[in-house]
Amino acid sequence: MDDGSEGRQGDLVKIGAAAAALGVSVDTLRRWERNGRIAFHRVGTQRFISSHDLADLLRERSAKGITSA
Repeated sequence: MDDGSEGRQGDLVKIGAAAAALGVSVDTLRRWERNGRIAFHRVGTQRFISSHDLADLLRERSAKGITSA
């Protein structure tokens, strides 16, 4: 049964799931991190973004007319 937790750890979202939600590539998110646009939390070798930060990015992109479609 899918409970919607795929790609999530607590309030953290895996980089791949965040990329899919934003409609960008994982490489784009890594580039944004290098440029200081976003911050990831690392658990082992995996990158996660907080669900709050992801929601902020989604709102920002929506306000600019950029969709994930």
